Amino acid sequence: MAKNGSPVAPGADASAASGPTPDSFESALSELEELVRRMEEGELSLEGSLAAYRRGAGLVTFCRKSLADVQQQVRILEGDLLRPFEADGAGQA
Repeated sequence: MAKNGSPVAPGADASAASGPTPDSFESALSELEELVRRMEEGELSLEGSLAAYRRGAGLVTFCRKSLADVQQQVRILEGDLLRPFEADGAGQA
């Protein structure tokens, strides 16, 4: 419900529920862990839990995208450099 007591329409002021974009994967993960802790300990009202769930979903999306971006960068950097490890010392001078 809004402060005036009227129900908030689904999706209304989505930017407030989603919050600011995290600075990094680590900050998003830390915030997500804190949201989960607060929800598990029952610190939030029903409305607070719903807002936390929405924020958490946004953080998960951010984390997944960050991981996919890094994975793509690793693929580009590796190119054809990734080869099986040879334990017999071949290739050493």
